[in-house]
Amino acid sequence: MTLTRRSFTILGLASAGVTLAAPAIAQTADPALEPVTEGIKRRVSGFKLQDWRDHFENLKGGAILCDTQSRTVFYWSEDESITRVYPSSVPLTDELTRRGRTEVTLKRDGPEWRPTPSMLKRNPDLPTYVGPGPQNPLGTRALNLSWQYYRIHGTNDVRKIGRKSSNGCIGLFNEHIEELFEMAKIGTQVVLL
Repeated sequence: MTLTRRSFTILGLASAGVTLAAPAIAQTADPALEPVTEGIKRRVSGFKLQDWRDHFENLKGGAILCDTQSRTVFYWSEDESITRVYPSSVPLTDELTRRGRTEVTLKRDGPEWRPTPSMLKRNPDLPTYVGPGPQNPLGTRALNLSWQYYRIHGTNDVRKIGRKSSNGCIGLFNEHIEELFEMAKIGTQVVLL
């Protein structure tokens, strides 16, 4: 048989079909022969799962964990009936990243945005004020933290989520910050890793 580009492609696709079918065949194997995975922390959509007990003494008032390594925000309600995991944007550099314990001090629906002095120093072309609305970099909601200038907020640029893209804040999709905004309270404890 003479191999042409077309016959090579057809052979490649046929062998790929066999390879792709193999996992489906393997899944029909005897469940008694499956490996035991009890107690193993799994990854959901690529996120490292976290246990609140590793970061908080209790869940009084709820708890928010911002994991800058996995670019994930976790929320646990006080009674543990609600757990949420959200993809997030994180600060561009370690110098802009603040880590440690803080808490929600203010909840803002339709926040206004003003760049911090250090942001203006790095980029003097930034507008000095953006009111609520679709162009606002803080999105539709913001949770101010006890550290000056630090927030968990929405974004008007969804391309930032999952990336190192902020000037220090933690960014969420607007629909996620809207959900978190409803669950979080003033005083909700927050840890940034």
